[in-house]
Amino acid sequence: MVPPPTRRRRPEATRAALLEAARLEFEDPGYDATHTNRIAARAGFAPQTFYRHFRDKPAIFLAVYRRWAESELDLLEGVQDAAGAAAVLIASHRASLNFRRALRVLSLTDPALRTARADSRRLQIARLTERLPHLSSRSFDRLAAELLALERLADACAEGEFQDLGIAEEVAAARLADAIRQTFGP
Repeated sequence: MVPPPTRRRRPEATRAALLEAARLEFEDPGYDATHTNRIAARAGFAPQTFYRHFRDKPAIFLAVYRRWAESELDLLEGVQDAAGAAAVLIASHRASLNFRRALRVLSLTDPALRTARADSRRLQIARLTERLPHLSSRSFDRLAAELLALERLADACAEGEFQDLGIAEEVAAARLADAIRQTFGP
């Protein structure tokens, strides 16, 4: 009798599958309704597999956030104008509504996540000043304030807050594009 073939472990593939499953879980049903067993099952693994790669749910949330932030930066790299940047931001924020809501709440209570979020924003500012050299004459605090304002506007567009005020989605996107244009120049 021939023994069954053994599955060769590929830790990087397992980790990637767990991250994607966690991202989907955090988006629906949401952070609070998700537990590590659901993440492992969604990725096609037994619960103990989760703990070989992540300490707990906050640890994988942090990893998902870092992956999401890097992905958003990569999406913005190819954008050539403010309207395109607004569209990318709105689409990215809309695709991760529940995740971003959890991110805002957890940033208030989880020091590691708060630090990662600050690091991500510093990276955004560094990339922006590399790509747009005229921004290097602005102070870091001004760029940070402008980045935070744009982030909030993108969330408001993605979450339908403008529509709640009777402002059409296209107009809201145009206002975000205007703010991007004013912030980053020509």
